[in-house]
Amino acid sequence: MKILVTGGAGYIGSHICVELIQAGHDVVVIDDFSNSQPEVLDHIKEITGKSVKFYEFNILNEAKTEEVFKDNELDAIIHCAAFKAVGESVSKPIEYYTNNLMTTLVVTKMMRDYHVNNIVFSSSATVYGDPKVVPLTEDCPLGETTNPYGTSKAMMERVLTDVQHAYPQMSVTLLRYFNPIGAHESGLIGENPKGIPNNLMPYIMKVATGELPCLGVFGDDYDTPDGTGVRDYIHVVDLAKGHVAAIEKYNKPGVHICNLGTGQGYSVLEIVHAFEKVNGVKVKYEIKERRPGDIATCYADPTRAKEELGWVAQKTLEDMCRDTWNFAKKH
Repeated sequence: MKILVTGGAGYIGSHICVELIQAGHDVVVIDDFSNSQPEVLDHIKEITGKSVKFYEFNILNEAKTEEVFKDNELDAIIHCAAFKAVGESVSKPIEYYTNNLMTTLVVTKMMRDYHVNNIVFSSSATVYGDPKVVPLTEDCPLGETTNPYGTSKAMMERVLTDVQHAYPQMSVTLLRYFNPIGAHESGLIGENPKGIPNNLMPYIMKVATGELPCLGVFGDDYDTPDGTGVRDYIHVVDLAKGHVAAIEKYNKPGVHICNLGTGQGYSVLEIVHAFEKVNGVKVKYEIKERRPGDIATCYADPTRAKEELGWVAQKTLEDMCRDTWNFAKKH
């Protein structure tokens, strides 16, 4: 298949591109490098031996997006282009809603006009809000989202669901990610955000390398074993493989919803200590006030992914910590 990956030079998008190419697909990428680096495209080629067809712009530019659909006979879309930092979204709601919603509307309009009927959407476990029970299944009700990032994901899910109902020949897959961390085992691609990281593992990485002085742990008074927030951390390569399974198997008309997680929750301090142990480095941290929009515990029930996609996360927390450090040392 020829597959368009929006945001394909980003952290998750680049790993998806690698797995798609290695599964025999042709890949087209749109990215504006707002939170990624051009050299990632060279690294994708280095890993796979094959280039992606690349376009540099923001999908908000509808005319340029249409050119991509005109130039390529696309079979499917994997839509990863979005702003993604929970904390930042609280302070920049206008930017988050504009970018995340409008890019989704532009993509779906082009799918309709150019008869591309298969989309896999990069959604998030944040759509469940502050869950009443864990682990989370896909049948759990969507909660009151606790930040604009999560709300934008829930809105994008609704847009895509309504579009599928209007155009019933479409296959819409909503992949609800838990917490992707780690890097490709080659050390060539990984998470290297511009500026101060908003996510835990890249922050740990930059403290361990000495680039940042100290990790802030937001809250140690949650109802969890050590008081710090518990999340389901999934290796980004496992996550990427989940997209290949979804694009190949969820190709019948309808709306398909699937969690991508491990089913295991780890606290912030467990991640810190695992990183120190696996890599033999020290990570200085200090406890800070809770962060707006955060919740105590969130982890997946990944049964549906196993039953419907034949997908199970393979990599361990140790793999995630080791591969992150390997990437850090090379970059």
